[in-house]
Amino acid sequence: MHLAHYLGLLHRAQTNLASAFREVATAHRDEPDVAHLCERLAVQCDRHAELLEPFARRYSEDAPDEPDRLHSELFGGTRTGGIGLLRDLQDLYLMAAECDICWTVVGQAAKGVRDDDLDQVVQRCEGETAGQLRWLRTRMKQSAPQALVVA
Repeated sequence: MHLAHYLGLLHRAQTNLASAFREVATAHRDEPDVAHLCERLAVQCDRHAELLEPFARRYSEDAPDEPDRLHSELFGGTRTGGIGLLRDLQDLYLMAAECDICWTVVGQAAKGVRDDDLDQVVQRCEGETAGQLRWLRTRMKQSAPQALVVA
């Protein structure tokens, strides 16, 4: 069964996303909404990873390397200025999108193995991840004119 592979992928991706949200919050403290919401979303990602732990044990978590590579390739650290904020938010968006599709795949597998507990966790976390993506997209739209035109 390869469900363990995707549980490991998702668990690591959530942990990496939490870390990246914290880095962006720290780097962009001059943007109060970004600092506050990134901290809040990091806690949300931590909670997602915690909720996955019992299922990772149940299905013998097999953590692949993909999320680490995604994190290092997309998020090599924060940047400064308006364009830096925009790029950091874009990196977060791509990392959250990886989590989103993993939730979809794990949700389908949960239905396939008839694991109602896992399916409930997926539904909850998938909805919260969708909210993260909406906020990131909205914040990028807000930042883009200032960063790309005025600067």
